[in-house]
Amino acid sequence: MTGKSIRYLAEYTVFRLLTAAIGCLSYRQSVLVAESIAKFAFFCLPRKLTRYKVCRENLQTAFGDELDDERADRIILGMWIHLLRLIVEMIQLPRKLRRENFHECITFQDRHLAVTSLTSDRPVILLSGHFGNWEMSLVSFGLFGFRAGAVARALDNPHLHDWFRRFREQTGHYMILKSGASEEVSAEMESAGVVAMLGDQDAGPRGLFVDFFGKPASTFKSIGVLALQYDALICVGYARRLPDDFINSRWTRYEIGIEAVIDPRDEDLAGDVQAITRRYSAALEQIVLKSPEQYFWVHRRWKSEPRKRVKKTAVPKAA
Repeated sequence: MTGKSIRYLAEYTVFRLLTAAIGCLSYRQSVLVAESIAKFAFFCLPRKLTRYKVCRENLQTAFGDELDDERADRIILGMWIHLLRLIVEMIQLPRKLRRENFHECITFQDRHLAVTSLTSDRPVILLSGHFGNWEMSLVSFGLFGFRAGAVARALDNPHLHDWFRRFREQTGHYMILKSGASEEVSAEMESAGVVAMLGDQDAGPRGLFVDFFGKPASTFKSIGVLALQYDALICVGYARRLPDDFINSRWTRYEIGIEAVIDPRDEDLAGDVQAITRRYSAALEQIVLKSPEQYFWVHRRWKSEPRKRVKKTAVPKAA
């Protein structure tokens, strides 16, 4: 057994011990633990470890000078609390959320948009961002028989990867590895299936640059290309955590909604990949504005910058 294999096994063992411990906690206890760890990390650990500078720069880009330091710190702390709670919820979710108690945990906004799209006999792209609990949306659809292929990057640790794969399969979904995903995604699209993916990652210098919070952000053009190629509907949705109700609810509560349904047949899109990309990016921005503290501000959304066009100097003609 190699050193890397031993490390992976040790990481997985620690993870399983944590899942066992968290599984024994009540809803309120798990919230207190997550909040305590997040506050310790935010106030006590070096800010380099909590990527404070990256978060603050991203918030400055998104909101400008209208966001003061106090408000920015509240959002960043809230983000870490949210992420710690997200881990707890994913561990507890398989045994906490059932069709029988679904109404206690989930509130739908514009449910008809999702149902109409998913029963339209057309392929559907369920699109979200690193906001709220993006897994909760998938689980919710899976409970009612809407199966989807979730596009995700393979985790470095194979044991953790298998755990997350089984987690998704418990609700009828399956994982499509991001590397080499084209064949499986195409198969889903051709059979009028459903593919779920996140659309707010930096796509590098060759991405399509569209505005996100008023600044050009490199965005993958593949989503728009898929929609046009397969006549697929793009449902831009979210799962946003609602305020806690420790009295009437036995677990966390979420609002699941559809911010926009983008149809490539619309005349104003006119087969334009950039117009489609611009439309869904604007919808993702509106989602983030609902609860900024539930967005993943630690990733460098504006890392890549558009290439500057070099003006060609006219060469004077010879006399």
